[in-house]
Amino acid sequence: MASKSRVVIIGAGIVGTNLADELVSRGWTNITVVEQGPLSIPGGSTSHAPGLVFQTSPSKTMSLFARYTVSKLLSLEEDGQACFNQVGGLEVATTPARLEELKRKLGYASSWGIEARLVSADECLKLYPLLNRNLVLGGLHIPSDGLALAARAVQLLITRTRKAGVCYLGSTPVTSIQQGGGRVTGVVTPNGTIPADIVISCAGFWGVEVGAMVGLPIPLLPLAHQYVKTTAVPALAGRNNSPNGASLPILRHQDQDLYYREHGDQYGIGYYGHRPMPIVASSLGVTKDVDEKHMPSRLDFTSKDFDPAWKISRELLPALQKSEIADGFNGIFSFTPDGGPLLGPSPALDGFYVAEAVWVTHSAGVARAMAEVLTTGRSSIDLSECELSRFEDVQLSPAYVSETSQQNFTEVYDIIHPLEPRESPRNLRVSPFYTRQRELGAFFLETGAWERPHWYKANAKLLKDLPPRWRPVERDAWSARYYSPIVAVEAWKTRTAVAMYDTTPIRRIEVSGPGAVDLLQRLSTGDVSKEPGTITFALLLNDHAGIRSDVIIARLEEDLFQIGANSFVDVVYLTQEALRQGQHTPSRWAQVRDITSGTCSIGLWGPRARDVVNSVSTDDFTNKGLPYFHAKRAKIAGIPVTLLRMSYVGELGWDIHTSADHGQRLWDALWQAGQPQGVIAAGRSAFNALRLEKGFRSWGVDMTTEHDPHEAGVAFAIQAGKQGYVGQATFERRSKQTPVRRLRCLTIKDGRSVVLGKEPVYFDGRAVGYITNAAFGYTIGKPIAYAWLPSRVVEGDTVEIEYFGRRIQASVTPEPVYDPQMSRLHGNDRSSRL
Repeated sequence: MASKSRVVIIGAGIVGTNLADELVSRGWTNITVVEQGPLSIPGGSTSHAPGLVFQTSPSKTMSLFARYTVSKLLSLEEDGQACFNQVGGLEVATTPARLEELKRKLGYASSWGIEARLVSADECLKLYPLLNRNLVLGGLHIPSDGLALAARAVQLLITRTRKAGVCYLGSTPVTSIQQGGGRVTGVVTPNGTIPADIVISCAGFWGVEVGAMVGLPIPLLPLAHQYVKTTAVPALAGRNNSPNGASLPILRHQDQDLYYREHGDQYGIGYYGHRPMPIVASSLGVTKDVDEKHMPSRLDFTSKDFDPAWKISRELLPALQKSEIADGFNGIFSFTPDGGPLLGPSPALDGFYVAEAVWVTHSAGVARAMAEVLTTGRSSIDLSECELSRFEDVQLSPAYVSETSQQNFTEVYDIIHPLEPRESPRNLRVSPFYTRQRELGAFFLETGAWERPHWYKANAKLLKDLPPRWRPVERDAWSARYYSPIVAVEAWKTRTAVAMYDTTPIRRIEVSGPGAVDLLQRLSTGDVSKEPGTITFALLLNDHAGIRSDVIIARLEEDLFQIGANSFVDVVYLTQEALRQGQHTPSRWAQVRDITSGTCSIGLWGPRARDVVNSVSTDDFTNKGLPYFHAKRAKIAGIPVTLLRMSYVGELGWDIHTSADHGQRLWDALWQAGQPQGVIAAGRSAFNALRLEKGFRSWGVDMTTEHDPHEAGVAFAIQAGKQGYVGQATFERRSKQTPVRRLRCLTIKDGRSVVLGKEPVYFDGRAVGYITNAAFGYTIGKPIAYAWLPSRVVEGDTVEIEYFGRRIQASVTPEPVYDPQMSRLHGNDRSSRL
């Protein structure tokens, strides 16, 4: 976008002012910030936030946001005093389970480049002498954590950006957003309309109301959170400057949903253990008279909700027994269905952007990412888990947003397993095979509102038949959660007989019209101009050659394509680009439709797959009749289907698609036909294990916009000699350079230690990378993992994976570890003797 674009930022809190500053630093000057409250203290979440910044989380993106926030606030100074008090952070464990969680968290810190160390109970007392030694088992110390002076930072940012030409309008509510020709044209206030080419809503928990002005659902719920200040604590006397000085580390007691900081000689205590208190932002109102104790985001304290926390706090910190609660309030923060922020453009209105549900901890990092998106078209930090468009339609309903956001509030300090599903709401999206899956005892986990079978209890009877080399190893308690040894059976039968996988939740997009070829040729790295009936594996890149998605493109007719994609974000991208193409060249219009809900699909894979379909169809499924990476329409048991000759698990077979109304009949026909061949239903756990054995990457986990095709090992998806695709210039330039990092395959040397992902990888005694994906490789009889590592780490090297504080040796292994000649996929090897 042009640096002369007229930009209006709605909200002068810690996000909006940081965003103005980041844009100014990139040369943008035509910026107006509109704030409904007084600029001196706007009255949103920033105005009352206690400012504790704990940087480490399971999310790389969120941790990197927090790291940048710390460095930015440290650089903001006035009279020699920064806007960040780097007292460090200490998380204490009072239960064995929490102590193990801190070991995992240390791994996250090492993976994301944050200095941290596990400390004993005695060391906790040295760092924090006021702790009750009888309760503490150990802790995690992060020296670079600390306290953000958010309100002060906002004022310094306003002063700095005003000098650079940013216009601030305080006490100016936004009443509507002006639109024309499918894009924003202005922001309407009681004082008139501010012309705008770009509008970014940084309105915090008022974002729902701003989104409604343009018909955009913002899946955010304002919730009240309790915070108190004590009377003076004698043990703190003379230690800190008043009113907010602090010298002890910020403290978290997550076993009891509590955190602590000093305010001079007082304590500040935050509590997440109370009942959720949802708020409707539009009911709060905004007044001109705002001060530290009277603001829209600060509600009356409900003391009964805090009573348990006060008792627990006095036990953890006995010094509090000589003080009382002096003041308390219920402060409003934003929560979302998955706990992540909401960032990015509106899918339907050009020029309208959102940066909501952002806490102080991540504020400057988010602002930098949004400024990068606006000025260069992409963020240097991957935003896939923060994308505004990541939610399914059903997840945007007010009831869903309310229930799930309240769950996230109550679970904010809980120990959550990576595979742990939400308990409610469930069964929002099920495939037509759901009834049959339940009859087979499917164990479901929920992803993106879909119920996905991970294994089937009906296959337990086959455990006794497993050959010795296929028998699963015993797992540790953590990796054994949401796992069953039945998965070994399902992997074995896929490799040696045939299995049916429900692939319905994989996003299916239809692209049609006279401009369909032009659109896909421009956006994808593959050649989709081949004759109808061909399939192309391709990448969608951004202008910087970052991988924004990987797709399977089947050309079904001259002007009709079916695409297997990753998320609704892909639908939005294709739709917007099709719209722009049609506006530029009307005769080359293309239509994009998400057909996932109206269709379903079964992955039928295994050496006996052809025997199954031959018994229920007269169509030709030989290599000649349907070659590898080709598609055709056919009839199976009289049911019209589209078969894609491809595999996600590395075996002969097809992804078989039909309309949802034929789904159960298709399942029944294949199930019945497969009985003589030993067919089973197999779940997602076996799917992931077999996929990794074949070296197939998972977008969003193994590779993201932060990675280019060379380093991710998918450069083969770039059609040689192709011109004019998005990202081509950068990709070709990078092709001449040696990558500094690569995605590598690892095999675990002890043959039994299963890791789950995000663990740090050590080489020559230093953390140099992290695990992306991992599973037990049943075909090869040992665990497999993929990891991002420096290019100097090569095949044959030994690395160490840190898992719960212990080091596990692994070998950097050539990939794929299974069927590198592709004979199984091409159907040249009918053998089932594995």
